Amino acid sequence: MKVIDTKLQDVKIIETDVFGDHRGFFTENYTKEKFEAAGLDFNFIQDNHSLSVEPGVLRGMHFQTDPKAQTKMVRAVTGVIYDVLVDMRVGSPTYGKWEGYILSEYNHRQLLVPKGFAHGFCTLTPNCNVQYKVDEYYSKENDGGIAFDDPDIGIEWPMPLKQMILSDKDEKHPTLAEFNNPFTWNK
Repeated sequence: MKVIDTKLQDVKIIETDVFGDHRGFFTENYTKEKFEAAGLDFNFIQDNHSLSVEPGVLRGMHFQTDPKAQTKMVRAVTGVIYDVLVDMRVGSPTYGKWEGYILSEYNHRQLLVPKGFAHGFCTLTPNCNVQYKVDEYYSKENDGGIAFDDPDIGIEWPMPLKQMILSDKDEKHPTLAEFNNPFTWNK
């Protein structure tokens, strides 16, 4: 297993060993002992799965606030997604910064999303199945989001915004500056 640091403070790309032959491949997406040995000691308690049928579906930018904030580990089981994170932790060296990553059924990469990050993705191919583990249960009271098109953040999505398919909810999130932000960075 390989753990790769990113430009965003505390965000990791995880590459598990993939064993392939003429039949396909095998990989262990998550083995608690291996993750703990790599310094990734999270108590994942729920697995989530979404299907986005069309290219251009944008889901985001989501998070949960304390006491139900979530660390996520995200992967694309089928298809290709452009996965984006924004650091919302006041005091972090990368506060307000964003970074995008390609996750796909081909590269088998997983993305570790720490608490205090807004998370979203855009589908680049049809029929994207995305799975993610979380270390806290869903809480409607703590569910939140920020605008995917916040001009102060300036996320560069891989297609024109007018071609993207969003939920009504995701079209109405406040900007980071408008959001009463409870997240702080702890060294």
